[in-house]
Amino acid sequence: MKGAGVGAAAPGDNVYFKSIVPLHKISIGPKLWRYYDFGPKVVPPLVCIPGIAGTADVYYKQIMSLCMKGYRVISIDVPQVWNHHEWIHSFEKFLDSMNIHHVHIYGTSLGGFLAQIFAQHRPRRVKSLILSNTFLETHKFAAAMPWSPVVNWTPSFLLKRYLLTGIRDGPHEPFIADSVDFVVGQVESLSRDDLSSRLMLNVNVASVGSLMLPDSLITIMDTNDYSAVPQQLKDQLNERYPGARRAVLKTGGDFPFLSRPDEVNLYLQLHLGRVGVEPKPDRVQGFTRNGTAGSSNNQKVGGDSFGDSPEDSGHLGSGGSDHDARHHRSESQDSDEPIPTSTMY
Repeated sequence: MKGAGVGAAAPGDNVYFKSIVPLHKISIGPKLWRYYDFGPKVVPPLVCIPGIAGTADVYYKQIMSLCMKGYRVISIDVPQVWNHHEWIHSFEKFLDSMNIHHVHIYGTSLGGFLAQIFAQHRPRRVKSLILSNTFLETHKFAAAMPWSPVVNWTPSFLLKRYLLTGIRDGPHEPFIADSVDFVVGQVESLSRDDLSSRLMLNVNVASVGSLMLPDSLITIMDTNDYSAVPQQLKDQLNERYPGARRAVLKTGGDFPFLSRPDEVNLYLQLHLGRVGVEPKPDRVQGFTRNGTAGSSNNQKVGGDSFGDSPEDSGHLGSGGSDHDARHHRSESQDSDEPIPTSTMY
């Protein structure tokens, strides 16, 4: 992100985020899992699964906003798994290790596809889905990458170049440009095995079967300007889940969770409220600038804490429309969430 690390990091910056929220690393069998887990543990978690170019860091704006309002957010790196069957078993073992039985999943691009595959094969564990700029099947990606059989022998710089060519070049307006810069930095941090395993997940021919999850527990959140996922594939997703709620962001590019975080966070709250997830703002743990944990009841520590005011619970009720968002804004004068420039229906 442009300007990160220059001067004092203000709340909302990735530098500040990483100074107070630890990145966890655990080995489960042969797989190394890297993840953030923040927010009251008594709240059912929202698990964020990134796309092929993302890491757990790309959702830091969701973690900072939602967790301080009483939600629990877990953001993961997809580990080095090489097929969808391995993904299902590895993710299940990860949840078991965390003693998490049921999850709500926010998946973007490849992450949305993996979320659907997991929901198909482990239906009792997935309570709801938020799918963004994602797809139902990988045939088109497989056809576009005929050299996939040699991906394990491809040098890292070529894999990175291939991934980055899928990210639309500028010119962009500033917030979208910053989101692209941030994700490019994440790609540069990935190892060759990380890159090749994700590419294999994206091109292994597979499609999502029918889900036991009702459409009413699914929200489809897409950007209306452009994304790396072809519109035809996004249309297929909408046709598969005709009863799902739809949140359409007018702009935002490939990474709206970074470029349009206020709108994305608001729609995530609307979804969580609609599916019955109640935030616990009274259980939010505050943090001081030096990363010291504060109290668990929103008491400010040292006069410079990272937390919410008691009246800002972040809970938007059970509605799922743009009208609900405006109604919430009118009743919560202290909220820092703007009225979205997008629609939800």
